[in-house]
Amino acid sequence: MQLKHEENQFTPTQFPITLVCDAVYFQQNIGSLFRIGEAFGIEKIIFLGKDIPLNPRKINKTSRSTHLHVPHTVFEEKSDLITYLQQKEYEIIALEIASSSKPLKEVKLPSGKKIALIIGSEINGISEELLDVSNQIVHINMFGKNSSMNVVQAASIALYEFTSKLI
Repeated sequence: MQLKHEENQFTPTQFPITLVCDAVYFQQNIGSLFRIGEAFGIEKIIFLGKDIPLNPRKINKTSRSTHLHVPHTVFEEKSDLITYLQQKEYEIIALEIASSSKPLKEVKLPSGKKIALIIGSEINGISEELLDVSNQIVHINMFGKNSSMNVVQAASIALYEFTSKLI
């Protein structure tokens, strides 16, 4: 029998993971990222870009009100975000298919260190500046003809892998 939401058997856990969204602008994706971030117990979401559409009315449909529970902030400038991540000593991990990327299964999560998982925009992926400061670049192995997937599905897969390693 399917359980109701209030009957779930999961223990709430918060992981030292911050989801960094490099120019993610589609409101459906933003709402879904709040929802998946809350489901995986991340600490917060950082949005990078100008005029990020954080209109609660439109985001609420896909977030199912999780935008009210997941702390978030916006950085308009890449340089400010990079300075913040480096000063806070995050392990910066970019999720991108790149010449130096390795399969997601091979990611090494250092113990006792906060993790910044960077995901890229729906159009252009992760900027070169953020790839350059990343400690690790990982990709999801894919076996079809397509070489990319929706940013929310990719973030979900990565968060599952990260939290599985941190439990």
